[in-house]
Amino acid sequence: MHPDQEPVHDTDLHDRARLVADELQRQKLMLVTAESCTGGWIAKTLTDLPGSSAWFECGVTAYSYEAKEALLGVSPVTLEQCGAVSEDVVREMVAGALARLGGDVAVAVTGIAGPGGGTPDKPVGTVWIGWKRRGGYARAELFHFAGEREAVRRHSVVAALDGVRRMLTS
Repeated sequence: MHPDQEPVHDTDLHDRARLVADELQRQKLMLVTAESCTGGWIAKTLTDLPGSSAWFECGVTAYSYEAKEALLGVSPVTLEQCGAVSEDVVREMVAGALARLGGDVAVAVTGIAGPGGGTPDKPVGTVWIGWKRRGGYARAELFHFAGEREAVRRHSVVAALDGVRRMLTS
């Protein structure tokens, strides 16, 4: 993401959540979330909408390695070899969310929101997001968001919701 990226406002989050909600309802699908660096913000944004129980099943915030393993079935070997912020881990998170939490569609996010924790290979703002439909293949995408912790997290929520909508309408 370019350093001069636009700020994300609450209305942006609400509007994107509404688009996702409408499409989930239209298709009669239930969504689950598996979140790390966003700390449940995707689930919160979605459940801020009245009637979300019609299309939102549940969300898990799995921050630690242990939580990713226990709640989402992420392999300890994958975590050790690739690190939590990796394509392999987000793919296992999104697959685990569908397998363990139910639902028809899942989104997962793992990243480094900052201010610390970054490395030369994975600087602050590095975020992996994964999406999967039941019976389909997981899709994962790498993002690099600029800004402070809150900006990185807000942009992650937007990218996650935009990806869910793309998946539902493609």
